[in-house]
Amino acid sequence: MTSSLVLRAALLGIAAGGRSSLGLAAPALTASRRRPVRLAALAAVAGELVADKLPATPSRTIPPSVAVRLAAGAAGGALLARRQGVPLLPALAGAAGAAAGTLGGARWRGLAGRRVPDLPAALAEDVVVVTIASLACRGIAAGR
Repeated sequence: MTSSLVLRAALLGIAAGGRSSLGLAAPALTASRRRPVRLAALAAVAGELVADKLPATPSRTIPPSVAVRLAAGAAGGALLARRQGVPLLPALAGAAGAAAGTLGGARWRGLAGRRVPDLPAALAEDVVVVTIASLACRGIAAGR
């Protein structure tokens, strides 16, 4: 196991802190060759990207939401590591990244919401977390 893998797991966790579905969906989209898995992952991400913009969507910082995001970050870290041995450290890094992404993302959205309307801030956050998840999962199909 390399430090690069742990860093990638933490990055994936940060993305999961922003959009919880990315914790599992990003590794599935980049590593799975099975069409149903890829379609389910895309549907989960698309659904969350839309749901995040709805006024009734609860805060990401309430305990159930935080727990889901931490679990998604940990699971994503473990998925990244599954071909390289014991996934414990990447899972912990994913959970830690998710904690940072959850709190940092909520704080950023609060600050951005004072300067620009909420929708552009949410869309900018979408771009950032999807990009981070993509970077974290680069090369996992090849087992790197």
